[in-house]
Amino acid sequence: MTGYEAYELFQALKRHFTQEKFDFFKYRGHINTSKEAFENRKDKWHFYKLSRKFATKQELTDFLIANFLDDENIWVNNLLQEEADIKYIQYKKVMQSLAYTFENDCVSIFEGCDNPNSLLATNGDYPILLTKALRKEIHIQTLVLLNNILGFVPMWSKTITDTIRWPNYHMKMMKIASFLPQDSVRYKLILKKVLV
Repeated sequence: MTGYEAYELFQALKRHFTQEKFDFFKYRGHINTSKEAFENRKDKWHFYKLSRKFATKQELTDFLIANFLDDENIWVNNLLQEEADIKYIQYKKVMQSLAYTFENDCVSIFEGCDNPNSLLATNGDYPILLTKALRKEIHIQTLVLLNNILGFVPMWSKTITDTIRWPNYHMKMMKIASFLPQDSVRYKLILKKVLV
């Protein structure tokens, strides 16, 4: 992988996570840019370092996703810090054992809860389930998978009155959903097992 390819991947994923209409998969990870423009950038050496850090494009993609999930406006220089590696390791751990993570998060969510619907209910404030995700008590991946099964986000979007944090988090949820398994049957069975 070259420094330019790392730059193109960085820019495509950044647009995916920051622009509502841009879809990384629709454009196959490509954006309108040129090697000449890249060579004129003062930070191009950071991308060369980043390209040498990972053996495959998929590893770099996962690394970038992990860091964009935490901060969609992260600078390339910050990606070369130890903190970025820690985020990547945590993300890999969640994604490699997604079913296990989902089950543990669901146990944490529904433990001692008499009425699961109360976790989704909102009268304009944040629902309990969303609060848990914002506090990082559960993973955003779990919230997205639960939404794939239960479909509560449209209701939240209509009733949550916050116009600052919720729209950004909602977009982050919709953007990470593209990188998660689309087969919800497995996760429905896990949820059913937890709720029984």
